[in-house]
Amino acid sequence: MNTIGNLIWLICGGFFSALGYFVMGFIFCISIIGIPFGIQCFKIGMLVLFPFGKKVVTTSSSGGCLTLLFNLLWIVTGGLYTACIHLVFAVLLFITIIGIPFGRQHLKLVELTLAPFGKRIIED
Repeated sequence: MNTIGNLIWLICGGFFSALGYFVMGFIFCISIIGIPFGIQCFKIGMLVLFPFGKKVVTTSSSGGCLTLLFNLLWIVTGGLYTACIHLVFAVLLFITIIGIPFGRQHLKLVELTLAPFGKRIIED
């Protein structure tokens, strides 16, 4: 079932969304300061590419205040906007019964795009 969901997701916009995250990841990685943010873009892009069968979990690694600082910087510079966009798509998809599984994937993306530092993606 995950394969079918991922295939439909990929055809209906998942590929282009993931491509946007990958392009931004490459742009961030041009500068040394942007590399941690670029890595997070790649992580989000991989989840956007194939979201079915994956889960976002918070890691227990001690990133300390650097994780908090990077998440705050992420939120201020576009993370909040991106999370809101995924939330709007989730609400729109929850209107129909067929869209509910896809809306759940957007809610998963809201969690990751709001604060990606300190989170991991695992197989469900």
